[in-house]
Amino acid sequence: MKRRYFVKRFAASALAAALLPAARAAELAAEPAPVPGAPIAGGKPVHVLVGFPPGGGTDTVARLLADKLAVQLGQPVVVDNRPGAGGQIAAQLLKNARPDGLTLFFSHDHTISILPLVVRQPGFDPVKDFTQVAGVASFANTFAVSAATPANSLDEYMAWARQQDGRGSSVGIPAPASVPEFLVKVLSQKYGADLLPVPYRGTAPMVADMLGNQISAGIGSVPEFIENHRAGKLRVLATLGPQRQKTLPEVPTFAELGLRGFEDLPYYGFFAPKGTPQDALDALSEAIRRVMADPGVQDRLDRIGLTPEYMSAAQLTARARAYEGTWSRIIRESGFQPQ
Repeated sequence: MKRRYFVKRFAASALAAALLPAARAAELAAEPAPVPGAPIAGGKPVHVLVGFPPGGGTDTVARLLADKLAVQLGQPVVVDNRPGAGGQIAAQLLKNARPDGLTLFFSHDHTISILPLVVRQPGFDPVKDFTQVAGVASFANTFAVSAATPANSLDEYMAWARQQDGRGSSVGIPAPASVPEFLVKVLSQKYGADLLPVPYRGTAPMVADMLGNQISAGIGSVPEFIENHRAGKLRVLATLGPQRQKTLPEVPTFAELGLRGFEDLPYYGFFAPKGTPQDALDALSEAIRRVMADPGVQDRLDRIGLTPEYMSAAQLTARARAYEGTWSRIIRESGFQPQ
């Protein structure tokens, strides 16, 4: 009898021990993620500068990540939109910000890798004035047309544009002297079409004009076009990148259409002022890493057309330099002179 009681007790204990890790794992999953170290600068709000207007792709991603970062850091994270000059205004503010870890700049490739190539005096130097914190994603630029434009392929659009004699062949771009502007020039040369790049202050107003049929086409990132494409309000005709986008499997790449050299994808990342303490940078980078490991965040970014991809400071630095190298050649070959 005692032996039977002992065996039962032992079996129950063994079962409890076996279930304990699973139970603890469930508890941990339900608990808030631990804060990596002490709050930055006493827990004051962290301001994330965004160089483009509210409602655009960059702003949307910044706000999603800011909400999650606030949980990880245990302190408020506020998005601060400072649109203008392709992110130049926000970048200058970052340069002059106190390097205490409380001011970050969330940006894509244009401000970091392209502006220094096309503007003589941008008012900042990404190498001397900024410190990379972490990268979060890559994305593809796309060529889209308004619903009223009678074209269902890039070839059809170019044939239509050649017949316009300068009427209706304007292509919207989110900023002057940007990657989309140089892409317009390359497309004009390849197809013999007189395409006119029309610069906007960000993609949001450009998309608004496309939806209103005020402009026939535009170039922007997948996140900025995807929902309107799905709704049939715009049509994406081609994407950059080495392969078709998972969210747009029906849309060919420029390489498939015979236009190669645009396979290197742009990126999104966080940057801080030079001189920011290493412990603050480490805390921020770790918080971003935790956010990017969240399946919910990955799914949300994936659905809007981004490729979630955490990059350390070193990896983001290498990515930015490689991208700059690719486009410096394209810009130079276009004959463009820095303004």
